[in-house]
Amino acid sequence: MRPKATVTAALGLVGALTLAGCGGSTGDANQVVYWDTSGSAESAVFGEIAQECGRTGGYQVRVETVAFDQALNNYKTAAQGGQGPDVLRADVGWVSQLAQAGLIQDLSGTPLVTDTADFLPNTLESTKFEGKTYAVPQVTDALALFYNKRKLDAAGVKPPQSWDELKAVAPKLGGENALFINNDEYYALPFIYTHGGDLVNPGARMITVNSPETARGVQVAKDLLDAKAARTSLDQPNSYTSMKTAFTTGETAMVIDGPWAVTEFTSSPEFADPANLGIAPVPGSATPSPVGGHDYVIRQGSDATEASQKFVACMSSSANQAKVAAKLGLLPTRKSAYDDPAVAANPIVSAFRPLAATTHTRAWIPQNSELLEPLQTAYGDVLSGRKPTQAALDELAQTYQSTILTDYAKR
Repeated sequence: MRPKATVTAALGLVGALTLAGCGGSTGDANQVVYWDTSGSAESAVFGEIAQECGRTGGYQVRVETVAFDQALNNYKTAAQGGQGPDVLRADVGWVSQLAQAGLIQDLSGTPLVTDTADFLPNTLESTKFEGKTYAVPQVTDALALFYNKRKLDAAGVKPPQSWDELKAVAPKLGGENALFINNDEYYALPFIYTHGGDLVNPGARMITVNSPETARGVQVAKDLLDAKAARTSLDQPNSYTSMKTAFTTGETAMVIDGPWAVTEFTSSPEFADPANLGIAPVPGSATPSPVGGHDYVIRQGSDATEASQKFVACMSSSANQAKVAAKLGLLPTRKSAYDDPAVAANPIVSAFRPLAATTHTRAWIPQNSELLEPLQTAYGDVLSGRKPTQAALDELAQTYQSTILTDYAKR
């Protein structure tokens, strides 16, 4: 998943594109209209692969670029009227919502899901809703600890493996400039997961965002700020941009971010030599990073269903995932793609490979995306000191129950 704060600035991270005159399916069974929600640094590569899939597959492809932060609402509006693309590049958090609304096709029993053993298991979870499969994994995401090797080497420290270790080495790295904490809800999740917390428990239909474990995780982030072992931006809308600036100018030694950020990092003078950009697991447990990424879905009612299935199979093939990984540094969802020589030679993908395989699962429920915006408010209130951690999370739990998960119980 690419968090909002980075898309409009992941969730545009790499720079979301403006919605550009998007149409929809032409009614031609031999033409696939594909809505590409990737960023400006990625869309050309996906577009080239899409056209090649059409040429080799014997069908036409029309690629329409849609801004990530507008895509979900635009798709729902179009699809509800029987319009829209044949294939959508959907955030993993959208699939269950679109499936529940009847806006995407059930792919169970189709050639797209007859052999899924090559996909990373955690990427397949987001494609399912109520026992049926509605999507095919495109790319996956993981958060990592990026660090400035020169700064850490000069200080004589290694990348911290725990938050306590980070606090201990921070004075050697400039105190609060040791780490920049992005004041964004998606980036709160590693702190929460590290301490055994979560937002909800779908199996028990229980809201757990105010559990002791979740509160402890959020409090750790606040404690790092209070101890002057990290800094943040209280200007939430610009927090991601501020974090990137602090890191790429060499002001901050470490940040937590995903593979989508690498291109911008290495475009800066500080990391003009890519060897200076270090990548390590986020401090904490074995699975502190939320699983993210994107899936391909096919619109319910598409006139080009057969061609769309061929298109998705081609776009998600191991060979094409390897092309994307080698050219863009994005993480494949197929295990075999990582063994491609060009992918194995990519130091970014190689560093992220073990992280992508051990990401923390999320609640794949239709309300998944709705849980994050209220979390951002609560997280900001805690980091700024406006509210105590437990009080902020208790209020958040009440918001979840009263407006989002009305049939869930509070712990």
